[in-house]
Amino acid sequence: MAGRGVTIADVAARAGVAASTVSYVLSGKRSISPETADRVMAAVADLGYHPHAGARSLASRRAGVVAMMFPIRDGMHLPVLMQFAAGAVAEARRHDQDVLLMTADEGPSGLARVAASAIVDGLILMDVEVRDPRVETLRRLGLPNVLIGFPADSEGLTCVDLDFTAAGRVCADYLAERGCGEIALLGAAEAVYERRTGFAERVREGFLSRPGLRGEVRPCPNYPTEVQRTVKELLSARPDLTGLAVHNEPAVGHVMHALADAGKRVGEDFHVVVIGPDEVAERVHPQLPSVLVPAETLAQTAVRHLMRKLDGHDVPDSTLIEPQLTLR
Repeated sequence: MAGRGVTIADVAARAGVAASTVSYVLSGKRSISPETADRVMAAVADLGYHPHAGARSLASRRAGVVAMMFPIRDGMHLPVLMQFAAGAVAEARRHDQDVLLMTADEGPSGLARVAASAIVDGLILMDVEVRDPRVETLRRLGLPNVLIGFPADSEGLTCVDLDFTAAGRVCADYLAERGCGEIALLGAAEAVYERRTGFAERVREGFLSRPGLRGEVRPCPNYPTEVQRTVKELLSARPDLTGLAVHNEPAVGHVMHALADAGKRVGEDFHVVVIGPDEVAERVHPQLPSVLVPAETLAQTAVRHLMRKLDGHDVPDSTLIEPQLTLR
């Protein structure tokens, strides 16, 4: 029954609910219990339900739209997200495509809903978790997709990202080359680690992988007073600390203020390196070395891969961009 000829009644029968319930789940117009929504979405994926399949069969079979699942969650830095969005939109327009930004944190049900609506040709996922619950839904839906990030199980998926493990190592190497024996990483906000977001875990892994260094990783909040407290507690617990990596864009300026308050002379007896946009490392004094997160390039690459998949061409399963350290 999959694909053509599948009706909303078929989905309702498979899920054991009323047709109106299926409609509410797909439209999001009413609140439906997670258990019921999951059953409906499983039926949608199993049956290959597309409510506008007839219209999609016309001419090019394209809607001319790709969806970018762009959940705005705790611990995410909006200016960096906008760089991803700008890169995706610019590249999509080169292919005569528009981009639908999905900013709500809807998880698997949001994926199934937009796939079932038939308003998009493909999906791009961001903020990928190590055990991302959306991955299995992606596999079942069969809609062309690309992930910006890597789940633990990426088999059968197309993933692009900065090599964040290597980025963590680059930062540790930079600090070691400046004679820092004790180093620390102030990473993303606690919520990012609690979600087990892939990029944060990989930076931590890479940073702690260099032998011969005494290193630790601490989550870092985004707010000034909390950042100051975090830095003060770190320096108190690690009085011999001389090297710090910061992987939290909004915290960088506050970290520098806290270090100055503690009497640390950055670039002389204390060294700091940043993972993030160039402008974050350039607007503090002294300016800091940094590993760029190439947000626009990653988004453009994801869109190009998706366009090739839509055209029936092969693309690499894995695309990792090598980190580049800029000294200032």
